[in-house]
Amino acid sequence: MRITPLALLLLSVLVASPARADLHITRDHGGYVEEYKTKYKRIRDRKERVIIDGICNSACTLVFGIVPMNKICVTPKASVGFHQAYYDKAFTFGIKVTSAEGTSDLMSYYPETVKDWIRRNGGLTTEMKKIKNGKELWRIVDPCPEEW
Repeated sequence: MRITPLALLLLSVLVASPARADLHITRDHGGYVEEYKTKYKRIRDRKERVIIDGICNSACTLVFGIVPMNKICVTPKASVGFHQAYYDKAFTFGIKVTSAEGTSDLMSYYPETVKDWIRRNGGLTTEMKKIKNGKELWRIVDPCPEEW
């Protein structure tokens, strides 16, 4: 069997193209902000999609400020939660201590739609403020189309 130049070109494109994977968020309660920034920047740079299909709280919500909004969608099971940033408890003797600088950093990443929701709901506080799937969340992010 003889391989034509066109077949070689097609084969090289297929082999060289990175596999596209979606991030499927189902139960993410957050964590270290810097780790989420790194993770979401990598997803953004790879042009991957994010499907929020469950809980996305705390640092998880940075997805809205780093990954393009047209690459994010929510399913009927989605909910997101926002609160003030805290210092690492390893440095505060296990006590939750809010960080004004960390909270300001979080807010700097959010798009206006998220900032507007937070303002309308009393700003970021120590208490988790949640949005369940529905019209309120859809003002921020689109529901997932059937093909996602």
